[in-house]
Amino acid sequence: MISHYDWTGGREAMLRFGPDTGPVIVAALPLFEEANRVRAFTVTILRALAERGVAGVLPDVPGQGESLDPTHTLTLARAREGFAAAAAVPLGEGRTVYGFAIRSGALLDGEAQLAGRWHFAPMTGADQLRELTRARQAAAREAGESFDAASLKTATEPVEMAGNFLSPLLLAEMPDAAPVTDGVRTVRLETDARPADHKIAGAPLWRRAEPDNDPALAELLADDIAQWVAACES
Repeated sequence: MISHYDWTGGREAMLRFGPDTGPVIVAALPLFEEANRVRAFTVTILRALAERGVAGVLPDVPGQGESLDPTHTLTLARAREGFAAAAAVPLGEGRTVYGFAIRSGALLDGEAQLAGRWHFAPMTGADQLRELTRARQAAAREAGESFDAASLKTATEPVEMAGNFLSPLLLAEMPDAAPVTDGVRTVRLETDARPADHKIAGAPLWRRAEPDNDPALAELLADDIAQWVAACES
């Protein structure tokens, strides 16, 4: 079902899945192009959760997805405020709300009133900034131009990074941004050497050139999320 939430900056769209009662999972997509690459995958997970009796919400945060706010207005503070407002909708219905985040989406759920957080392959803001910088440097080389990463610290106008114009405020937030770690279940792919509560076989869809899906992996992750929610609820 297509729905919406209101926040201090306006109104944003969100999708809702599953039953009208019981716990709710609010999903945070990764930032920038990775959101497009895993959106169908995330919807598949939320639909699988609905089949398991767990409702889901997939909001657009300000400056991302179908938001009317342009990308250069995106800041982590605004995105966190938007995500918290989306999570407050089912909370206001008297339901228990949990967070589900992929990659840099784990940077967005810190201000939401959540009973628990489930992170898949979470990354820090510094990790995200490094990836954006590498993409910007590669694009500069292909164009025969130069790009000094140090210029990001002194930028006063939006900077084009990996096809997006990013504000100086966002670039300043990134280096110190990190996901919440208390009370979080962290799941990673087996190929990821970083610590996790659980590791699972699968391919990193966010690395693919085009949006893709992996229904088998989505089912496995939905099983893990549903079992985690049930344990939290008991």
